[in-house]
Amino acid sequence: MDNTVNVASSVPTHVGNLKTNRGLAKYILLSIITFGIYSIVAFSGVSSDINIISSRYDGKKTMHYCLLFFIVSPITFGIGAIVWFHKISNRMGAELNRRGIAYSFSASSYWLWSVLGSLIIVGPFVYIHKFFKAMNLLCENYNLNG
Repeated sequence: MDNTVNVASSVPTHVGNLKTNRGLAKYILLSIITFGIYSIVAFSGVSSDINIISSRYDGKKTMHYCLLFFIVSPITFGIGAIVWFHKISNRMGAELNRRGIAYSFSASSYWLWSVLGSLIIVGPFVYIHKFFKAMNLLCENYNLNG
């Protein structure tokens, strides 16, 4: 009787393939068609994926977007959403740096493009594009390297 243990099978592997097809055009089109429901779905996926990718390294957990959208943000008159986007942008930037991915994204991207950029109207769209691109890069790297 063989009592050896297969070490490779006891080591946890990554969850599976995370979505890498997020994009601004898809986000805008599907948000219009679904009257904004797709935006909730898209950001919910990002909040789940960043927890899968980063939690074991930084020990943090990002609040699920549905909880933020339906409960926290209305109670805090939108301040919760500002804090959430600041924190998730910073967390994504830190994970990009930790994984050695050469893409510039952080909380300053949120403040410069989404907040100040709203003065030139297209700024929030640039932020969403950068946000999804950063998340796609993180998911791609996770799918390859775990």
